[in-house]
This record gives sequence, C-alpha cells and structure tokens, in this order.
Amino acid sequence: MKVSLAHDHLFQLGGAERVVLEFHQIFPEAPLYTLISALQPGNSFDQLNIKTSFLQKMPGAKKHLQYYLSLMPHAWEQLNFSDYNIVLSSTSALAKGLITPPNCLHICYCHTPTRYLWSDAYNYIEELNQPRIIKKVLPLVLHKLRMWDLFAAQRVDYFITNSYYIKKRIRKYYNKPAHVIYPPVNVEQYRVSPNIKDYYIIVSRLRPYKKVDLAIRAFNELGLPLIIIGGGEEYAKLKKLAKPNVKLLGEVSEERKIQLLSQAKAFIHPQIEDFGIAAVEAMAAGRPVIAYNEGGATETVIDGQTGILYNEQSWECLVHTILKFDHTQFNSEAIRNHANKFNATRFREEIEEYISKVWQDHNNQTII
Repeated sequence: MKVSLAHDHLFQLGGAERVVLEFHQIFPEAPLYTLISALQPGNSFDQLNIKTSFLQKMPGAKKHLQYYLSLMPHAWEQLNFSDYNIVLSSTSALAKGLITPPNCLHICYCHTPTRYLWSDAYNYIEELNQPRIIKKVLPLVLHKLRMWDLFAAQRVDYFITNSYYIKKRIRKYYNKPAHVIYPPVNVEQYRVSPNIKDYYIIVSRLRPYKKVDLAIRAFNELGLPLIIIGGGEEYAKLKKLAKPNVKLLGEVSEERKIQLLSQAKAFIHPQIEDFGIAAVEAMAAGRPVIAYNEGGATETVIDGQTGILYNEQSWECLVHTILKFDHTQFNSEAIRNHANKFNATRFREEIEEYISKVWQDHNNQTII
C-alpha cells in the first residue's frame, strides 16, 4: 500500500501542521505534497520528503501567496498522485481538490470548510487590509472559487474532521458525511503547578475572529491582570487598546508558555474555534478554561468541572462570568486527566483504525 500525504501550504507550525506530523509518524515513508513551503530549516518538517507545486517558484509567493489565489485550484490539479493507493490530506483551504486516479482512496482530514469561502465569507472581505479596488474585485474571484471548492469536495472519498461542530459545517456546505477524530494535543509536555499566581492568560494568534479584543475590554473594565501570548495582524491594534493590567508578550518560547499556562488562575477563550487546541493545553496544565459556549469548546470543556462556559459573546458577559469565577473550586488533577483524553497516541490509533476500515471497504467495493 503506497501512501501520500498532502497539506495546503507550510508557513507556520500550528495545529494543522501537528496533524500532518502525526500522519508522518504513521506513514514515515509517505511524501508530503503542498502548494508551497516557506519554513526555515531546523524544524520538525526537515525529515519529510516535501514536494511542492509550481507556485513555489512564483515571484513573491512565499510572502504573498494570497495574490496567487486564483491559481491555487490549478496548482493542486497539476500535482500527480497516480502512483499512490491512498492520499491522506490535511486541509482548511483547497487541498481537498487534488485529483486521484480511480482506484486511489482520498481521505481528507478537514479542519474546517474553507473559511473565506463559506462561514467567514463576508467578514473576510470587510476585514481585509487591502485597497478598495481589490475589495470590489475579490467577491467575483471568491464566487468562482466557491463553486470550485464545492465541486472539489465531491472528489474526496472519506472526510475526517476535528469536532462535531465542524462535522455539521461539512454537511451544510459540502453535503458530505464526516467522521470525527479529535486532533492531537501534546498533553504530556504540560504539568500542574502548585504555585498559582494572580493573573489570567490567553494563548492565541491575534486575528479578528479570535475576539481577543473582547477579552481586553473585559479586563480593562475589571482591572485584573491578563497575559496574552501570541502574535498576528492585530497586535498593534490590541496593544493600543490594552490598559497597563493587560500585557501582550508576543511570541514566547514553548517552555515559557508552559510555565505561564500552569501558573495562571484560568485560561480565557472568547472565540469560536473549530476545536481549540490551546484550551486543551491549558487543561493539560491543570488550569480551568473560561470559554464562550459555542464551537469546539463545547466538546472539550466540561462546564463546572474543567471550566466555565458563558452564553453571550460580549465583553460584558465575560466580565460577569469572571466576577463569579473562583479558581479554588476546581481540581487541577481532574482537569489534567480530562485533557489527557486528547493525547497524540490516541489520535494516531484512531486514524490508523479508521484508514484500515475504509481501505478494506474500498477494496471490497472494487472487487464487487
């Protein structure tokens, strides 16, 4: 059985890339196809056999891949998967549109239907930091791309996804079933600290949909210490919004992040996430999570046991929730034990079991 891996593109080491690395652990000989790789040497992907599309050599693509948006479907369709029995793809964009031969099985781990085409289509254009003329033309490009994306999703033989929340989206936008396997979290590297300090914490990319501004407004009002770890396009805006009790640290080392998570009173999670790996990492450190009651958090946070879920995505509701919160009412070891259910070994076992099953079903259908 010859296997290939596929992933949208390689620019950072986030949750989706962790999934790909776990795929590599299962299939160490499988090459990884991707549109473009801009990773610097000295990372976990150095050991992989990476094959890129023609976009890798296009001028400026490593810094501004979005300018080649209209070429991405063609780039995926030009990659040749004719030598493989199984293609295992990881996507939140367009990798689902790769073309496989008739007897090849395409299994797609879909982190979410393409946000800028479906669930965030309108906000994406409004929040885009581009000239007005581009914002006028872009909806026409996205309309054509949306039709391609819907058509491309029908090429996938089996969808896997990261939560029941995203399973519903796949059904809504692609009219396809999906099997839920929660993503891997490196829970073993986190530890429970006996020394809880007087601050709350957020670990997040600073993008509009993360709603970090709501948390800052809440803590501005409360006057309580809040530490924010992470960088992104909203850093300057959020830094200006924050009062002295709110500290934006930017990117920090993994060791520093682990330490800060383990000593916080609670982890703040104001956004809607597909799954929410950072919240599970906080629980792996034994810390309760204060999360908005929608999206992946409803599947990872047990209200009243591993955190608190609040029902209105507003800074006012977050303030009210924090005022009622008492971190001493939570059992750190019980929280950590819950987080252990999302470990990487469990993920690999479930992926292997699922692929074995659908591969057997596929072969039986072929014989019939």
